[in-house]
Amino acid sequence: MKKLQLIQKMTEEGVVAVLRGETPEQVVEMAEQAIAGGIKVIELTMTVPFALRAIETLSRKYSWDSQDPSTYAIIGVGTVLDPETARAGILSGAQFVVGPSLNRETVMLCNRYRVPVMPGAMTIKEIQEALELGADIVKLFPGNMYDPSMIKAIKGPLPQANIMPTGGVSLDNLGEWIKAGAVAVGIGSDLTKEAVLRQDFSLIAKKAAAYKEAFLQAKAR
Repeated sequence: MKKLQLIQKMTEEGVVAVLRGETPEQVVEMAEQAIAGGIKVIELTMTVPFALRAIETLSRKYSWDSQDPSTYAIIGVGTVLDPETARAGILSGAQFVVGPSLNRETVMLCNRYRVPVMPGAMTIKEIQEALELGADIVKLFPGNMYDPSMIKAIKGPLPQANIMPTGGVSLDNLGEWIKAGAVAVGIGSDLTKEAVLRQDFSLIAKKAAAYKEAFLQAKAR
């Protein structure tokens, strides 16, 4: 039941902040700003040095089932290439696992522990394989290789597929992706690049608020 509730909450939130940085302290600050701006699903990538420290810090502070809005957030681990990394992330407090590609053993491990898993895929064949393995949501990655019409093409033969584009999603096209049938979208560098450039992380909260508003407007249409 917990797994199903988590997936439901993630799709209700609709926007996933995909965070990369130079230090665990930096990505923790990025995450807290994104959460303050209204993005409550946070993916911390394993490309961050000592990323597990950041996951531990945030998972202690935030909870997916918290009734307190100030401590409600869903923390996950991203850029997971193998089951060993997935389990390390889960033991550090990650509530979901995301990979850039489809790794059979990683999906199987996450299913074993009843943790939502979102492998990356680019083709119908990969998406079908992910579904057969029991993936809950398939990450269309890199999303900038396609336009929103790709989801309609996927759902022709695979209407049961839950698709989350990541990479190339912007404020300008988020509504198109949702209208096309995406269950959620992943937002990466567009959320953080200006803040990092200016060394003003409060800009992340402002950008997060804009993304969340764009999502809510798209769902209301």
